[in-house]
Amino acid sequence: MPIRHCIVHLIDKKPDGTPAVLHARNEELPESSAIEYMLADLNESYNAKQGKAWGFFHAESGAHPFSGWLKEYLDGGKDFTAFSRVAVEHLQKLMEESNLSVGGHVLFAHYQQGMTDYLAIALLHHSEGVAVTEQLDVTPSRHLDLGQLHLAARINVSEWQNNKQSRQYISFIKGKNGKKVSEYFRDFIGCQEGVDGPGETRTLLKAFSDFVESEDLPEESAREKTKTLVDYASSQAKMGEPMGLEELSELIDEERPKAFYDHIRNKDYGLSPEIPADKRTLNQFRRFTGRAEGLSISFEAHLLGSKIEYDEEAGTLIIKGLPTQLTDQLKRRN
Repeated sequence: MPIRHCIVHLIDKKPDGTPAVLHARNEELPESSAIEYMLADLNESYNAKQGKAWGFFHAESGAHPFSGWLKEYLDGGKDFTAFSRVAVEHLQKLMEESNLSVGGHVLFAHYQQGMTDYLAIALLHHSEGVAVTEQLDVTPSRHLDLGQLHLAARINVSEWQNNKQSRQYISFIKGKNGKKVSEYFRDFIGCQEGVDGPGETRTLLKAFSDFVESEDLPEESAREKTKTLVDYASSQAKMGEPMGLEELSELIDEERPKAFYDHIRNKDYGLSPEIPADKRTLNQFRRFTGRAEGLSISFEAHLLGSKIEYDEEAGTLIIKGLPTQLTDQLKRRN
């Protein structure tokens, strides 16, 4: 992961309403293994975060100046330190206006992953811990707590520059306790939501369920394809990358690599060619399966409580909205 530029500033803001004080660094951080480890850990923590939103820049304006500063830096009009300085001063101003915010170390990192350039911005805090010294003494130890990452954003710079139609080149963490906690940080980036990650993931899973039903797949095959979808989506989410529908289609059916993709297009689900995987939605997508004495039952977990009701005491299932193929067979049973 080549790191092009990296810098950290400190905004000292207490929750008591006193003015925020900026302690700005005057030069970039030099290359070091510590920086590489920190950024790797930051990416891992960021990718694992649930509830991220995806979007794109507002038009540049006085209220949303960040994209203009970023463009000026990328075009060579500002060096990285000057870009980060003007940006962190703007963040300081928005912090002072937000009663919900507290300060912290503000990281700006421009790095490359594969062929793609990213800009990561994160508000980092310290935690108190302990360490064992070379003399085997136990001593207090203060460290950056990357596991408690609440305000961060990542901009796919390459996509922003090369795909003018994209509405998902920015991702950011939504506030854990509601949107208001992170609104000032989203406004700092100048980002508006463009893609509904959970909604897109739910639509994809609905499209997949429809596909499995339309293909009348054997249970073992359906289970295998479900695992392929979830494994691929989880892998992409872990890397912080969106799911590509064509690539997913090829993985689901190697013999007919276009089958699932064509199903999505023909039924017009309205899905983008690439969609972010929402881990919370994916975790709900698993199957309950049972087979005994000529009876085979299988259904997806998210149907429980809606189309399927389970009475534990009576040991019964009530299934609503039976598949058409099944009802047709039942009608012809005599």
